[in-house]
Amino acid sequence: MSESSAPSQTVPLAERRRPRTLESFTGQDHLTGPGKPLARVVETGRLHSMILWGPPGCGKTTLARILTRATSSEIIELSAVLSGVKDIRHAIDVARDHQTLGRSTVLFVDEVHRFNKSQQDAFLPHVESGLVTFIGATTENPSFELNNALLSRARTYVLKPLDAERIEALLRKAMEEGGGTIDDGAVGIIASAADGDARRAYNFLEIAQQLAADGVVTKEAAIEASSQSLRRFDKGGDAFYDQISALHKSVRSSAPDAALYWFCRMIDGGCDPRYVARRILRMASEDIGNADPRALHIALDAWQTFDRLGSPEGELALAQAVIYLASCAKSNAVYAAFNTAMADVGKHGSYDVPQHLKNAPTSLMKSLGHGKGYQYDHDAKGGVALDQQCFPEQMGNPVYYQPVDRGLESRIKQKLDTLRQARRGNAQ
Repeated sequence: MSESSAPSQTVPLAERRRPRTLESFTGQDHLTGPGKPLARVVETGRLHSMILWGPPGCGKTTLARILTRATSSEIIELSAVLSGVKDIRHAIDVARDHQTLGRSTVLFVDEVHRFNKSQQDAFLPHVESGLVTFIGATTENPSFELNNALLSRARTYVLKPLDAERIEALLRKAMEEGGGTIDDGAVGIIASAADGDARRAYNFLEIAQQLAADGVVTKEAAIEASSQSLRRFDKGGDAFYDQISALHKSVRSSAPDAALYWFCRMIDGGCDPRYVARRILRMASEDIGNADPRALHIALDAWQTFDRLGSPEGELALAQAVIYLASCAKSNAVYAAFNTAMADVGKHGSYDVPQHLKNAPTSLMKSLGHGKGYQYDHDAKGGVALDQQCFPEQMGNPVYYQPVDRGLESRIKQKLDTLRQARRGNAQ
């Protein structure tokens, strides 16, 4: 984002710096560069319905306005947070008025993922008829939040957060054209705190200017202005699930340093540590299992420690668990066995328990044959009755649990391989 014409100084700096043409727009070169999709829209004057998906402050609203202006269209802007079906109907009426005057209309919906299905359905027919060209802006994954019918009628473009270098350039230009100066260190502090969000960077700069003496923005002013910054982290959105996914996969990949980084990113971003504690406990079962049963105890102890100490002291125990889980032997054999066994339960239905395994606490049950033929394993040679059938007879003897040759599970594997081979030999 860059400069516009010179509006009143009472307008926030971020709005004053909003670009009005594609040439003055900064970032998203993969969409706005020569020959790229949005540049082609400007060149041809032919606008199509689209969804702009990207983090806050990357230029979604600005692009919608630039494309509308470049194609000589009228724009109606709605916020899905504040608008309902009534507002959509009013917008459609205005679009019909534009049509009678020979003007095309862009219906721009910010935070479109906030609209429910019925609200999305309300403007879908008018997108299909061509009465409006729809541009939706969202920070959430459209494939999860928008109707398939709407997705099929709009192209989705993914926007990226601005890198620190681009934001620094925007800040320097804003200061140059505003007649002030900013220390090199201050630029870097604000750009880092903005975390890819140009609007946030301008807001921090504006606060720093108010704190500055003699028009010079110092490092101290920049630190104070951006001290309340939080990293880009939506507790219910894509960033949340992407980061917990990165944490889980780093643990699975035995990368303790990366796992610790993602854990800290989530805590820094405001994630509830108890949620992370639950996920750590899940990792201990899913990805480590019997390769190192201590992992489950360590994960549970870390959760209990956090509950006793609270934040921030208890977060160290969770970090300890993350590092241990990432460092120890891995196995998903229990997880795979559980899923396969559950699938078989669903497939085979309610087979009867074999007679010899049934409980026989009463004389009636014994007279019906319950428990007849059961072999008490402790009395068998080696402590295992090798020919005892423990599955329903219709199923045979499927193998679900296949231990890996890592950690403690390698010893479990040796034992089970020996037992399974002995059972096969005994059955012959």
